[in-house]
Amino acid sequence: MNKVVAIDGPSASGKSTVARKTASGLGYLFVDSGSLYRGLTWKALEKGVDIDSEDEVSEMAENIVFEFFEKLGAVCFGIEGVEPVEELRTEEINSNVSRVATYPAVREKVVNSLRSMRDLGSLVIEGRDITTAVFPDAEYKFYLDASPEERARRRHAEMAVREDIAEEAVLDSLAKRDMIDSTREKDPLRVAEDAEIIDTTDMTLDEVVDYILVKIQG
Repeated sequence: MNKVVAIDGPSASGKSTVARKTASGLGYLFVDSGSLYRGLTWKALEKGVDIDSEDEVSEMAENIVFEFFEKLGAVCFGIEGVEPVEELRTEEINSNVSRVATYPAVREKVVNSLRSMRDLGSLVIEGRDITTAVFPDAEYKFYLDASPEERARRRHAEMAVREDIAEEAVLDSLAKRDMIDSTREKDPLRVAEDAEIIDTTDMTLDEVVDYILVKIQG
């Protein structure tokens, strides 16, 4: 059976970059699980669906067909013939994705889609409930964290190339996202009992990758 390296953590903890580089080092496929929630949020906003209506969002999600494909070592997707990339990283998506991700029907859609990816090959997959809900049987589990200030600095640097936003606003947005993610009823963000916690605050992301590769490869 294809193997899974599962990496969880809050927003801007470095898990996406770490997971992508770890996948490259292992020759596995990289999966950004959050992009599926962002994709559904993007499509809901594009269609004019009321984000605050669980029924409307759930109905839309159930009718969406993800078109998965491999590209540059990652599992990517299209929706209705469009591969969203930059569309998924706007502040509008950041502000709405947590709400969409609380709906059980949306989570079920994404979890089942993620599990199906194992048929494509061995995976390094990052998210917020990968170690606890999606792949609790993963061979390797890691939980990345960092101080709120460092996470805000990283996210601000990422967003500044696309839009003008104050770092304080990013810090506030992350705090709200953390609250929603950790208190939602279904599959909240938490540390799996058998996951190794890595504080990345004072580490470069390459150092984190090297640490994980040593843990896996010996």
